[in-house]
Amino acid sequence: MTNQSALTNEMALAKEADGEGASGAGTSGTSTTSSTGGGEGQKGHPRGLYTLFGAEAWERFSYYGMRALLVLYLTQKIKLDREHALEIYGLYTGLVYLTPLLGGYLADKILGRRKAVLIGGIVMAIGQLALMSESLLFLALGLLIAGNGFFKPNISTMVGGLYREGDTRRDGAFTIFYMGINLGALWSPIICGTLGEKVAFAAGFGSAALGMTLGLAQFAMGQKHLGDTGLPPGRETKKEIVGEPPYRSSVVSAKAILLGSRDYIDVVIWTAGTCALVWGVLFAWNFVGPAWGAAPGFVKGLLGLAAIGAVFFQLFRGSNAQEAQQILVIIILCAFNIFFWMGFEQAGGTMTLFAAEQTERNIGGIGMILIAAFVFACAYNFRRSTKSEASGQALWLSLTAMFALLGLAALGMGGYGLATGQATNIPASQFQAINPLIIVALAPTFSNLWDKLDSGKYRTSTPTKMAIGMIILGFGFLILFFGQKIGTANGAKASAAWLGAVYIIHTIGELCLSPIGLSMVTKLAPPRVSSLAMGLWLFSSAVANYLAGTLESMLTKVQVPIYGFLVVSSIGPAILLLALTPLLKKWMHGKA
Repeated sequence: MTNQSALTNEMALAKEADGEGASGAGTSGTSTTSSTGGGEGQKGHPRGLYTLFGAEAWERFSYYGMRALLVLYLTQKIKLDREHALEIYGLYTGLVYLTPLLGGYLADKILGRRKAVLIGGIVMAIGQLALMSESLLFLALGLLIAGNGFFKPNISTMVGGLYREGDTRRDGAFTIFYMGINLGALWSPIICGTLGEKVAFAAGFGSAALGMTLGLAQFAMGQKHLGDTGLPPGRETKKEIVGEPPYRSSVVSAKAILLGSRDYIDVVIWTAGTCALVWGVLFAWNFVGPAWGAAPGFVKGLLGLAAIGAVFFQLFRGSNAQEAQQILVIIILCAFNIFFWMGFEQAGGTMTLFAAEQTERNIGGIGMILIAAFVFACAYNFRRSTKSEASGQALWLSLTAMFALLGLAALGMGGYGLATGQATNIPASQFQAINPLIIVALAPTFSNLWDKLDSGKYRTSTPTKMAIGMIILGFGFLILFFGQKIGTANGAKASAAWLGAVYIIHTIGELCLSPIGLSMVTKLAPPRVSSLAMGLWLFSSAVANYLAGTLESMLTKVQVPIYGFLVVSSIGPAILLLALTPLLKKWMHGKA
Protein backbone atom coordinates (compact mmCIF):
# COMPACT_ATOMS: atom_id res chain seq x y z
CA MET A 1 0.00 0.00 0.00
CA THR A 2 1.47 3.33 -1.04
CA ASN A 3 1.60 6.87 0.11
CA GLN A 4 -1.84 8.47 -0.15
CA SER A 5 -3.60 5.46 1.31
CA ALA A 6 -0.95 5.14 3.99
CA LEU A 7 -1.66 8.70 5.07
CA THR A 8 -5.40 7.98 5.36
CA ASN A 9 -4.60 5.01 7.57
CA GLU A 10 -2.23 7.08 9.71
CA MET A 11 -4.78 9.86 10.21
CA ALA A 12 -7.29 7.31 11.41
CA LEU A 13 -4.76 5.76 13.77
CA ALA A 14 -3.90 9.21 15.09
CA LYS A 15 -7.53 9.90 15.87
CA GLU A 16 -7.79 6.57 17.68
CA ALA A 17 -4.74 7.45 19.76
CA ASP A 18 -5.96 10.84 20.86
CA GLY A 19 -6.00 9.92 24.49
CA GLU A 20 -2.46 11.18 24.22
CA GLY A 21 -3.17 13.53 21.38
CA ALA A 22 -4.92 16.38 23.11
CA SER A 23 -1.87 18.15 24.34
CA GLY A 24 -2.29 21.11 22.01
CA ALA A 25 -0.11 24.02 21.20
CA GLY A 26 1.85 25.85 23.80
CA THR A 27 3.96 28.87 24.44
CA SER A 28 7.66 29.04 24.76
CA GLY A 29 9.84 30.91 27.19
CA THR A 30 13.46 31.16 28.20
CA SER A 31 13.45 28.60 30.98
CA THR A 32 10.32 26.72 29.99
CA THR A 33 9.15 24.82 26.98
CA SER A 34 5.67 24.47 25.63
CA SER A 35 3.89 21.18 25.65
CA THR A 36 3.66 21.25 21.89
CA GLY A 37 5.74 24.10 20.68
CA GLY A 38 2.93 26.30 19.43
CA GLY A 39 1.49 29.46 20.89
CA GLU A 40 -1.79 30.92 22.05
CA GLY A 41 -3.78 31.86 18.99
CA GLN A 42 -0.85 30.94 16.82
CA LYS A 43 -1.78 30.55 13.15
CA GLY A 44 1.28 28.58 12.14
CA HIS A 45 2.16 25.03 13.09
CA PRO A 46 4.28 23.89 16.05
CA ARG A 47 7.94 23.28 15.21
CA GLY A 48 7.44 19.71 16.33
CA LEU A 49 5.43 19.06 13.18
CA TYR A 50 8.51 19.67 11.04
CA THR A 51 10.57 17.40 13.28
CA LEU A 52 8.08 14.61 12.55
CA PHE A 53 7.88 15.63 8.89
CA GLY A 54 11.64 15.23 8.43
CA ALA A 55 11.88 11.98 10.36
CA GLU A 56 9.02 10.44 8.36
CA ALA A 57 10.44 11.67 5.04
CA TRP A 58 13.77 9.98 5.75
CA GLU A 59 12.11 6.78 6.98
CA ARG A 60 10.00 6.57 3.81
CA PHE A 61 13.14 7.28 1.79
CA SER A 62 14.70 4.28 3.48
CA TYR A 63 11.66 2.00 3.05
CA TYR A 64 10.84 2.79 -0.56
CA GLY A 65 14.50 2.82 -1.57
CA MET A 66 14.87 -0.73 -0.29
CA ARG A 67 11.50 -1.76 -1.78
CA ALA A 68 12.49 -0.45 -5.21
CA LEU A 69 15.58 -2.66 -5.20
CA LEU A 70 14.41 -5.78 -3.38
CA VAL A 71 13.10 -7.91 -6.26
CA LEU A 72 15.97 -6.82 -8.53
CA TYR A 73 18.45 -7.68 -5.77
CA LEU A 74 16.92 -11.12 -5.27
CA THR A 75 16.89 -11.99 -8.97
CA GLN A 76 20.07 -10.30 -10.23
CA LYS A 77 22.45 -10.44 -7.26
CA ILE A 78 21.36 -13.47 -5.22
CA LYS A 79 20.20 -15.25 -8.39
CA LEU A 80 16.90 -16.49 -6.99
CA ASP A 81 14.35 -17.61 -9.53
CA ARG A 82 11.51 -15.22 -10.30
CA GLU A 83 8.89 -17.22 -8.39
CA HIS A 84 10.91 -17.40 -5.19
CA ALA A 85 11.90 -13.73 -5.36
CA LEU A 86 8.31 -12.58 -5.75
CA GLU A 87 7.17 -14.82 -2.91
CA ILE A 88 9.76 -13.28 -0.58
CA TYR A 89 8.66 -9.81 -1.71
CA GLY A 90 5.01 -10.64 -1.02
CA LEU A 91 5.74 -12.14 2.39
CA TYR A 92 7.85 -9.13 3.38
CA THR A 93 5.34 -6.48 2.28
CA GLY A 94 2.51 -8.48 3.87
CA LEU A 95 4.13 -8.78 7.29
CA VAL A 96 4.95 -5.06 7.25
CA TYR A 97 1.19 -4.49 7.71
CA LEU A 98 0.85 -6.79 10.72
CA THR A 99 3.70 -5.81 13.06
CA PRO A 100 2.36 -2.24 13.65
CA LEU A 101 -0.49 -3.79 15.64
CA LEU A 102 1.98 -5.09 18.22
CA GLY A 103 4.22 -2.02 18.03
CA GLY A 104 1.31 0.32 18.70
CA TYR A 105 0.17 -1.79 21.65
CA LEU A 106 3.64 -1.81 23.23
CA ALA A 107 3.94 1.95 22.80
CA ASP A 108 0.53 2.54 24.41
CA LYS A 109 1.11 0.27 27.39
CA ILE A 110 4.84 0.29 28.10
CA LEU A 111 7.21 2.35 25.98
CA GLY A 112 5.56 5.54 24.86
CA ARG A 113 5.71 6.59 21.24
CA ARG A 114 9.05 8.39 21.28
CA LYS A 115 11.01 5.39 22.52
CA ALA A 116 9.11 3.14 20.10
CA VAL A 117 10.10 5.37 17.16
CA LEU A 118 13.76 5.34 18.21
CA ILE A 119 13.75 1.56 18.67
CA GLY A 120 12.07 1.00 15.32
CA GLY A 121 14.37 3.37 13.47
CA ILE A 122 17.54 1.83 14.89
CA VAL A 123 16.35 -1.72 14.14
CA MET A 124 15.46 -0.73 10.56
CA ALA A 125 18.81 0.97 10.02
CA ILE A 126 20.54 -2.23 11.19
CA GLY A 127 18.32 -4.20 8.81
CA GLN A 128 19.25 -1.99 5.85
CA LEU A 129 22.94 -2.47 6.64
CA ALA A 130 22.44 -6.22 6.97
CA LEU A 131 20.98 -6.30 3.44
CA MET A 132 24.44 -5.39 2.16
CA SER A 133 25.48 -8.97 2.97
CA GLU A 134 23.79 -11.73 0.97
CA SER A 135 24.13 -14.22 3.83
CA LEU A 136 22.06 -11.99 6.13
CA LEU A 137 19.10 -11.58 3.77
CA PHE A 138 16.38 -13.10 5.96
CA LEU A 139 17.73 -11.58 9.16
CA ALA A 140 17.73 -8.19 7.44
CA LEU A 141 14.15 -8.55 6.24
CA GLY A 142 13.06 -9.70 9.70
CA LEU A 143 14.69 -6.64 11.29
CA LEU A 144 12.99 -4.33 8.79
CA ILE A 145 9.60 -5.92 9.49
CA ALA A 146 10.05 -5.70 13.27
CA GLY A 147 11.44 -2.16 13.16
CA ASN A 148 8.56 -0.98 11.01
CA GLY A 149 6.17 -2.29 13.65
CA PHE A 150 7.65 0.05 16.25
CA PHE A 151 8.13 3.07 13.98
CA LYS A 152 5.18 3.32 11.62
CA PRO A 153 2.11 3.45 13.90
CA ASN A 154 3.70 5.75 16.45
CA ILE A 155 5.25 8.65 14.55
CA SER A 156 2.00 9.39 12.74
CA THR A 157 -0.07 9.40 15.93
CA MET A 158 2.33 11.96 17.40
CA VAL A 159 1.22 14.39 14.70
CA GLY A 160 -2.27 14.32 16.19
CA GLY A 161 -0.72 14.70 19.63
CA LEU A 162 0.59 18.17 18.75
CA TYR A 163 -2.96 19.57 18.60
CA ARG A 164 -5.90 19.53 20.94
CA GLU A 165 -9.28 18.26 19.80
CA GLY A 166 -10.94 20.84 17.54
CA ASP A 167 -7.76 22.67 16.60
CA THR A 168 -8.39 24.00 13.10
CA ARG A 169 -4.75 23.49 12.09
CA ARG A 170 -4.90 19.74 12.49
CA ASP A 171 -6.01 18.72 8.98
CA GLY A 172 -3.39 21.02 7.50
CA ALA A 173 -0.78 19.37 9.69
CA PHE A 174 -1.57 15.95 8.26
CA THR A 175 -1.36 17.39 4.75
CA ILE A 176 2.15 18.64 5.51
CA PHE A 177 3.08 15.31 7.09
CA TYR A 178 1.73 13.50 4.03
CA MET A 179 4.05 15.54 1.83
CA GLY A 180 6.94 14.22 3.91
CA ILE A 181 5.87 10.66 3.09
CA ASN A 182 5.81 11.39 -0.62
CA LEU A 183 9.00 13.43 -0.56
CA GLY A 184 10.88 10.39 0.75
CA ALA A 185 9.06 8.03 -1.61
CA LEU A 186 9.86 10.23 -4.62
CA TRP A 187 13.59 10.58 -4.10
CA SER A 188 14.31 7.06 -2.85
CA PRO A 189 13.95 5.22 -6.19
CA ILE A 190 15.93 8.00 -7.88
CA ILE A 191 18.84 7.92 -5.41
CA CYS A 192 18.80 4.42 -3.90
CA GLY A 193 17.67 2.86 -7.18
CA THR A 194 20.38 4.57 -9.23
CA LEU A 195 23.11 3.64 -6.74
CA GLY A 196 21.84 0.07 -6.47
CA GLU A 197 21.61 -0.56 -10.22
CA LYS A 198 24.44 1.62 -11.52
CA VAL A 199 27.03 1.21 -8.73
CA ALA A 200 26.24 -1.77 -6.48
CA PHE A 201 23.23 -3.07 -4.58
CA ALA A 202 25.20 -2.59 -1.37
CA ALA A 203 25.48 1.12 -2.19
CA GLY A 204 21.72 1.37 -2.68
CA PHE A 205 20.94 -0.33 0.63
CA GLY A 206 23.67 1.67 2.32
CA SER A 207 22.06 4.92 1.15
CA ALA A 208 18.73 3.68 2.55
CA ALA A 209 20.44 2.97 5.89
CA LEU A 210 21.97 6.47 5.82
CA GLY A 211 18.54 7.98 5.22
CA MET A 212 17.10 6.12 8.20
CA THR A 213 20.02 7.29 10.35
CA LEU A 214 19.46 10.91 9.33
CA GLY A 215 15.79 10.56 10.20
CA LEU A 216 16.68 9.21 13.63
CA ALA A 217 19.12 12.04 14.24
CA GLN A 218 16.55 14.66 13.31
CA PHE A 219 13.95 13.05 15.55
CA ALA A 220 16.29 12.75 18.54
CA MET A 221 17.58 16.32 18.24
CA GLY A 222 14.13 17.76 17.60
CA GLN A 223 12.26 16.08 20.44
CA LYS A 224 12.49 19.31 22.44
CA HIS A 225 9.88 20.68 20.02
CA LEU A 226 7.39 17.86 20.67
CA GLY A 227 6.20 19.04 24.07
CA ASP A 228 5.04 16.08 26.12
CA THR A 229 3.68 14.23 23.08
CA GLY A 230 4.88 10.62 22.91
CA LEU A 231 6.32 10.39 26.41
CA PRO A 232 6.06 7.04 28.22
CA PRO A 233 2.70 6.27 29.85
CA GLY A 234 2.19 8.04 33.15
CA ARG A 235 4.74 10.76 32.45
CA GLU A 236 2.44 13.32 30.85
CA THR A 237 3.14 16.81 32.17
CA LYS A 238 0.61 18.76 34.15
CA LYS A 239 -1.10 21.23 31.84
CA GLU A 240 -2.41 24.68 32.54
CA ILE A 241 -5.10 25.63 30.03
CA VAL A 242 -5.13 29.31 29.10
CA GLY A 243 -6.41 31.32 26.20
CA GLU A 244 -9.42 30.69 24.03
CA PRO A 245 -10.25 27.38 22.30
CA PRO A 246 -9.26 25.68 20.09
CA TYR A 247 -5.68 26.49 21.12
CA ARG A 248 -4.20 25.17 24.33
CA SER A 249 -1.17 26.76 25.95
CA SER A 250 0.79 25.09 28.71
CA VAL A 251 4.07 25.91 30.39
CA VAL A 252 6.15 22.98 31.59
CA SER A 253 9.73 22.33 32.60
CA ALA A 254 12.09 21.79 29.66
CA LYS A 255 13.56 18.72 31.34
CA ALA A 256 10.11 17.18 31.74
CA ILE A 257 9.58 16.85 27.99
CA LEU A 258 12.87 15.16 27.07
CA LEU A 259 13.78 11.50 27.24
CA GLY A 260 16.29 10.84 29.99
CA SER A 261 19.28 8.54 30.36
CA ARG A 262 17.06 5.74 31.68
CA ASP A 263 14.89 6.04 28.58
CA TYR A 264 17.89 5.68 26.29
CA ILE A 265 19.01 2.62 28.23
CA ASP A 266 15.54 1.19 27.61
CA VAL A 267 15.94 1.95 23.89
CA VAL A 268 19.24 0.04 23.80
CA ILE A 269 17.77 -2.92 25.71
CA TRP A 270 14.64 -3.12 23.55
CA THR A 271 16.67 -2.74 20.36
CA ALA A 272 18.99 -5.56 21.35
CA GLY A 273 16.04 -7.67 22.48
CA THR A 274 14.21 -7.10 19.19
CA CYS A 275 17.27 -8.10 17.16
CA ALA A 276 17.68 -11.21 19.31
CA LEU A 277 13.98 -12.05 18.96
CA VAL A 278 14.15 -11.81 15.16
CA TRP A 279 17.19 -14.08 15.12
CA GLY A 280 15.43 -16.51 17.48
CA VAL A 281 12.31 -16.67 15.30
CA LEU A 282 14.40 -17.37 12.22
CA PHE A 283 16.33 -20.06 14.08
CA ALA A 284 13.12 -21.70 15.33
CA TRP A 285 11.67 -21.60 11.81
CA ASN A 286 14.41 -23.98 10.72
CA PHE A 287 12.54 -26.61 12.74
CA VAL A 288 8.94 -25.37 12.54
CA GLY A 289 9.06 -24.39 8.87
CA PRO A 290 9.52 -27.89 7.42
CA ALA A 291 6.68 -29.24 9.57
CA TRP A 292 4.38 -26.42 8.48
CA GLY A 293 5.35 -26.92 4.85
CA ALA A 294 4.60 -30.64 5.08
CA ALA A 295 1.17 -30.09 6.65
CA PRO A 296 -1.75 -30.90 4.32
CA GLY A 297 -3.43 -27.94 2.69
CA PHE A 298 -6.80 -28.63 4.28
CA VAL A 299 -5.19 -28.49 7.76
CA LYS A 300 -3.77 -25.05 7.03
CA GLY A 301 -7.14 -24.01 5.64
CA LEU A 302 -8.99 -25.20 8.73
CA LEU A 303 -6.60 -23.33 11.02
CA GLY A 304 -7.08 -20.17 8.98
CA LEU A 305 -10.86 -20.49 9.01
CA ALA A 306 -10.82 -21.12 12.76
CA ALA A 307 -8.78 -17.97 13.35
CA ILE A 308 -11.04 -15.86 11.13
CA GLY A 309 -14.11 -17.37 12.77
CA ALA A 310 -12.78 -16.42 16.20
CA VAL A 311 -12.28 -12.82 15.03
CA PHE A 312 -15.79 -12.66 13.57
CA PHE A 313 -17.23 -14.07 16.80
CA GLN A 314 -15.52 -11.34 18.85
CA LEU A 315 -16.64 -8.63 16.41
CA PHE A 316 -20.33 -9.61 16.47
CA ARG A 317 -20.59 -10.61 20.12
CA GLY A 318 -22.84 -8.21 21.99
CA SER A 319 -23.75 -6.21 18.88
CA ASN A 320 -27.20 -4.86 18.23
CA ALA A 321 -28.77 -5.02 14.75
CA GLN A 322 -27.29 -1.71 13.53
CA GLU A 323 -23.80 -2.51 14.82
CA ALA A 324 -23.94 -5.96 13.23
CA GLN A 325 -24.78 -4.42 9.86
CA GLN A 326 -21.92 -1.92 10.13
CA ILE A 327 -19.49 -4.69 11.06
CA LEU A 328 -20.70 -6.71 8.10
CA VAL A 329 -19.92 -3.75 5.82
CA ILE A 330 -16.37 -3.66 7.18
CA ILE A 331 -15.93 -7.38 6.50
CA ILE A 332 -17.30 -7.08 2.96
CA LEU A 333 -15.08 -4.10 2.13
CA CYS A 334 -12.07 -5.96 3.57
CA ALA A 335 -12.66 -8.64 0.92
CA PHE A 336 -12.78 -6.06 -1.89
CA ASN A 337 -9.72 -4.33 -0.41
CA ILE A 338 -7.74 -7.51 -1.12
CA PHE A 339 -8.60 -7.38 -4.83
CA PHE A 340 -7.42 -3.78 -5.21
CA TRP A 341 -4.08 -4.03 -3.41
CA MET A 342 -3.32 -7.47 -4.83
CA GLY A 343 -3.16 -5.71 -8.18
CA PHE A 344 -1.70 -2.39 -7.12
CA GLU A 345 1.24 -3.94 -5.29
CA GLN A 346 2.49 -5.51 -8.51
CA ALA A 347 4.36 -2.20 -8.76
CA GLY A 348 7.26 -3.45 -6.65
CA GLY A 349 7.11 -7.01 -8.01
CA THR A 350 6.17 -8.10 -11.52
CA MET A 351 6.03 -4.54 -12.86
CA THR A 352 9.58 -3.88 -11.66
CA LEU A 353 10.73 -7.06 -13.36
CA PHE A 354 8.80 -6.02 -16.48
CA ALA A 355 10.72 -2.73 -16.41
CA ALA A 356 14.04 -4.53 -15.99
CA GLU A 357 13.55 -7.33 -18.51
CA GLN A 358 10.94 -6.32 -21.08
CA THR A 359 11.04 -2.51 -21.26
CA GLU A 360 13.23 -0.38 -23.51
CA ARG A 361 14.70 1.99 -20.94
CA ASN A 362 17.08 3.90 -23.20
CA ILE A 363 15.23 7.18 -23.71
CA GLY A 364 16.22 9.53 -26.52
CA GLY A 365 16.41 13.32 -26.38
CA ILE A 366 12.80 13.89 -27.49
CA GLY A 367 11.57 11.38 -24.93
CA MET A 368 13.43 13.11 -22.10
CA ILE A 369 12.04 16.49 -23.18
CA LEU A 370 8.52 15.04 -23.05
CA ILE A 371 9.25 13.70 -19.55
CA ALA A 372 10.48 17.16 -18.56
CA ALA A 373 7.28 18.74 -19.89
CA PHE A 374 5.22 16.25 -17.88
CA VAL A 375 7.13 17.04 -14.68
CA PHE A 376 6.74 20.79 -15.27
CA ALA A 377 2.99 20.24 -15.71
CA CYS A 378 2.91 18.36 -12.40
CA ALA A 379 4.78 21.20 -10.69
CA TYR A 380 2.36 23.76 -12.13
CA ASN A 381 -0.72 21.83 -11.02
CA PHE A 382 0.74 21.33 -7.55
CA ARG A 383 1.43 25.04 -7.15
CA ARG A 384 -1.98 26.01 -8.53
CA SER A 385 -3.67 23.65 -6.06
CA THR A 386 -1.72 24.76 -2.97
CA LYS A 387 -1.30 28.53 -3.43
CA SER A 388 -4.44 29.22 -1.39
CA GLU A 389 -3.40 27.00 1.55
CA ALA A 390 -3.52 28.95 4.81
CA SER A 391 -0.26 27.57 6.15
CA GLY A 392 2.91 25.83 5.03
CA GLN A 393 3.51 28.13 2.06
CA ALA A 394 7.29 27.95 2.44
CA LEU A 395 7.06 24.15 2.21
CA TRP A 396 4.69 24.23 -0.79
CA LEU A 397 6.99 26.64 -2.65
CA SER A 398 10.02 24.49 -1.83
CA LEU A 399 8.31 21.35 -3.14
CA THR A 400 7.24 23.19 -6.30
CA ALA A 401 10.84 24.30 -6.83
CA MET A 402 12.07 20.76 -6.20
CA PHE A 403 9.80 19.34 -8.88
CA ALA A 404 10.82 22.14 -11.23
CA LEU A 405 14.47 21.13 -10.67
CA LEU A 406 13.56 17.55 -11.59
CA GLY A 407 12.03 18.89 -14.77
CA LEU A 408 15.13 20.96 -15.52
CA ALA A 409 17.33 17.90 -15.00
CA ALA A 410 15.22 15.90 -17.46
CA LEU A 411 15.26 18.84 -19.87
CA GLY A 412 19.04 19.03 -19.64
CA MET A 413 19.42 15.32 -20.35
CA GLY A 414 17.03 15.69 -23.26
CA GLY A 415 19.06 18.55 -24.71
CA TYR A 416 22.27 16.60 -24.27
CA GLY A 417 20.69 13.61 -25.99
CA LEU A 418 19.61 15.71 -28.96
CA ALA A 419 23.04 17.30 -29.25
CA THR A 420 25.05 14.07 -29.01
CA GLY A 421 22.57 11.47 -30.25
CA GLN A 422 23.02 9.49 -27.01
CA ALA A 423 20.11 8.02 -25.10
CA THR A 424 19.56 8.22 -21.34
CA ASN A 425 19.28 4.87 -19.58
CA ILE A 426 16.58 4.86 -16.90
CA PRO A 427 17.12 2.30 -14.11
CA ALA A 428 14.17 -0.07 -13.69
CA SER A 429 13.68 0.96 -10.05
CA GLN A 430 13.10 4.60 -11.00
CA PHE A 431 9.72 3.81 -12.53
CA GLN A 432 8.47 3.53 -8.93
CA ALA A 433 9.07 7.28 -8.52
CA ILE A 434 6.14 7.98 -10.85
CA ASN A 435 3.58 7.10 -8.17
CA PRO A 436 4.65 9.66 -5.52
CA LEU A 437 5.24 12.30 -8.22
CA ILE A 438 1.66 11.94 -9.48
CA ILE A 439 0.26 11.76 -5.96
CA VAL A 440 1.93 15.02 -4.95
CA ALA A 441 0.85 16.69 -8.20
CA LEU A 442 -2.77 15.52 -8.18
CA ALA A 443 -3.69 14.85 -4.53
CA PRO A 444 -4.75 18.48 -3.85
CA THR A 445 -6.85 18.43 -7.02
CA PHE A 446 -8.57 15.17 -6.08
CA SER A 447 -9.09 16.37 -2.51
CA ASN A 448 -10.88 19.47 -3.82
CA LEU A 449 -12.85 17.33 -6.29
CA TRP A 450 -14.14 14.95 -3.60
CA ASP A 451 -14.96 17.88 -1.31
CA LYS A 452 -17.09 19.51 -4.01
CA LEU A 453 -18.81 16.25 -4.94
CA ASP A 454 -19.45 15.25 -1.34
CA SER A 455 -20.91 18.65 -0.46
CA GLY A 456 -23.33 18.59 -3.41
CA LYS A 457 -25.91 16.30 -4.89
CA TYR A 458 -23.23 14.00 -6.34
CA ARG A 459 -21.94 12.82 -2.96
CA THR A 460 -19.95 9.63 -3.48
CA SER A 461 -20.12 6.86 -0.91
CA THR A 462 -17.16 4.86 0.33
CA PRO A 463 -18.06 1.68 -1.64
CA THR A 464 -18.54 3.73 -4.83
CA LYS A 465 -15.14 5.39 -4.49
CA MET A 466 -13.59 2.00 -3.92
CA ALA A 467 -15.29 0.57 -7.01
CA ILE A 468 -14.15 3.51 -9.16
CA GLY A 469 -10.57 2.98 -8.01
CA MET A 470 -10.76 -0.73 -8.84
CA ILE A 471 -12.14 -0.06 -12.34
CA ILE A 472 -9.34 2.41 -13.06
CA LEU A 473 -6.83 -0.13 -11.74
CA GLY A 474 -8.24 -2.74 -14.12
CA PHE A 475 -8.01 -0.31 -17.03
CA GLY A 476 -4.32 0.16 -16.24
CA PHE A 477 -3.73 -3.58 -16.37
CA LEU A 478 -5.63 -3.74 -19.66
CA ILE A 479 -3.10 -1.30 -21.12
CA LEU A 480 -0.21 -3.29 -19.65
CA PHE A 481 -1.64 -6.55 -21.01
CA PHE A 482 -1.79 -5.20 -24.56
CA GLY A 483 1.46 -3.30 -24.11
CA GLN A 484 3.24 -6.52 -23.23
CA LYS A 485 1.69 -8.31 -26.22
CA ILE A 486 2.33 -5.55 -28.76
CA GLY A 487 5.54 -4.10 -27.43
CA THR A 488 7.37 -7.40 -27.00
CA ALA A 489 6.27 -8.94 -30.31
CA ASN A 490 9.09 -10.51 -32.33
CA GLY A 491 11.43 -10.46 -29.33
CA ALA A 492 11.49 -6.67 -29.04
CA LYS A 493 11.16 -4.69 -25.81
CA ALA A 494 8.12 -2.62 -24.94
CA SER A 495 8.29 1.16 -25.00
CA ALA A 496 8.72 2.77 -21.58
CA ALA A 497 5.57 4.76 -22.36
CA TRP A 498 3.41 1.67 -21.75
CA LEU A 499 4.67 1.17 -18.22
CA GLY A 500 4.73 4.89 -17.46
CA ALA A 501 1.09 5.21 -18.50
CA VAL A 502 0.11 2.27 -16.28
CA TYR A 503 1.81 3.80 -13.22
CA ILE A 504 -0.05 7.08 -13.84
CA ILE A 505 -3.43 5.35 -14.27
CA HIS A 506 -2.93 3.19 -11.19
CA THR A 507 -2.04 6.24 -9.12
CA ILE A 508 -5.27 7.94 -10.22
CA GLY A 509 -7.10 4.79 -9.10
CA GLU A 510 -5.35 5.01 -5.74
CA LEU A 511 -6.38 8.64 -5.37
CA CYS A 512 -9.99 7.62 -5.94
CA LEU A 513 -9.78 4.92 -3.30
CA SER A 514 -7.64 6.80 -0.79
CA PRO A 515 -10.47 8.41 1.25
CA ILE A 516 -11.35 5.00 2.65
CA GLY A 517 -9.38 2.57 4.78
CA LEU A 518 -8.95 2.81 8.49
CA SER A 519 -10.89 6.08 8.48
CA MET A 520 -13.92 4.08 7.33
CA VAL A 521 -13.28 1.47 10.02
CA THR A 522 -13.17 4.12 12.77
CA LYS A 523 -16.56 5.42 11.65
CA LEU A 524 -18.33 2.07 11.41
CA ALA A 525 -16.78 -0.13 14.11
CA PRO A 526 -18.35 -0.06 17.60
CA PRO A 527 -15.82 1.44 20.06
CA ARG A 528 -15.48 -1.80 22.02
CA VAL A 529 -14.09 -3.64 18.95
CA SER A 530 -12.50 -0.77 17.00
CA SER A 531 -8.96 -2.08 17.46
CA LEU A 532 -9.98 -5.58 16.38
CA ALA A 533 -11.73 -4.15 13.31
CA MET A 534 -8.60 -2.18 12.44
CA GLY A 535 -6.59 -5.35 12.79
CA LEU A 536 -8.94 -7.08 10.35
CA TRP A 537 -8.49 -4.26 7.80
CA LEU A 538 -4.70 -4.40 8.14
CA PHE A 539 -4.87 -8.19 7.84
CA SER A 540 -6.71 -7.83 4.52
CA SER A 541 -3.90 -5.56 3.30
CA ALA A 542 -1.34 -8.12 4.44
CA VAL A 543 -3.16 -10.89 2.54
CA ALA A 544 -3.30 -8.66 -0.55
CA ASN A 545 0.44 -7.98 -0.42
CA TYR A 546 1.26 -11.66 -0.02
CA LEU A 547 -1.00 -12.56 -2.94
CA ALA A 548 0.65 -9.84 -5.00
CA GLY A 549 3.92 -11.73 -4.64
CA THR A 550 2.59 -15.26 -5.19
CA LEU A 551 -0.10 -14.62 -7.80
CA GLU A 552 2.12 -14.98 -10.86
CA SER A 553 3.39 -18.37 -9.68
CA MET A 554 -0.14 -19.66 -9.12
CA LEU A 555 -1.36 -18.40 -12.50
CA THR A 556 1.64 -19.79 -14.37
CA LYS A 557 0.67 -23.30 -13.29
CA VAL A 558 -2.70 -22.95 -15.05
CA GLN A 559 -1.25 -20.91 -17.94
CA VAL A 560 -3.22 -17.73 -17.26
CA PRO A 561 -1.45 -14.42 -18.07
CA ILE A 562 -1.17 -12.36 -14.91
CA TYR A 563 -2.06 -8.97 -16.36
CA GLY A 564 -5.09 -10.36 -18.17
CA PHE A 565 -6.21 -12.00 -14.92
CA LEU A 566 -5.76 -8.72 -13.02
CA VAL A 567 -8.03 -6.92 -15.50
CA VAL A 568 -10.81 -9.35 -14.59
CA SER A 569 -9.99 -9.50 -10.86
CA SER A 570 -10.12 -5.69 -10.63
CA ILE A 571 -13.11 -4.77 -12.83
CA GLY A 572 -15.24 -7.85 -12.03
CA PRO A 573 -15.32 -7.31 -8.24
CA ALA A 574 -15.79 -3.56 -8.84
CA ILE A 575 -19.00 -4.23 -10.78
CA LEU A 576 -20.19 -6.52 -7.99
CA LEU A 577 -19.35 -3.83 -5.41
CA LEU A 578 -21.36 -1.23 -7.36
CA ALA A 579 -24.30 -3.63 -7.39
CA LEU A 580 -23.99 -4.07 -3.60
CA THR A 581 -23.55 -0.36 -2.89
CA PRO A 582 -27.24 0.49 -2.22
CA LEU A 583 -27.42 -2.31 0.36
CA LEU A 584 -24.07 -1.33 1.92
CA LYS A 585 -25.13 2.32 2.17
CA LYS A 586 -28.25 1.22 4.01
CA TRP A 587 -26.21 -0.89 6.42
CA MET A 588 -23.75 1.95 7.06
CA HIS A 589 -26.59 4.13 8.40
CA GLY A 590 -25.04 7.32 7.00
CA LYS A 591 -21.74 6.93 8.86
CA ALA A 592 -19.35 6.51 5.89
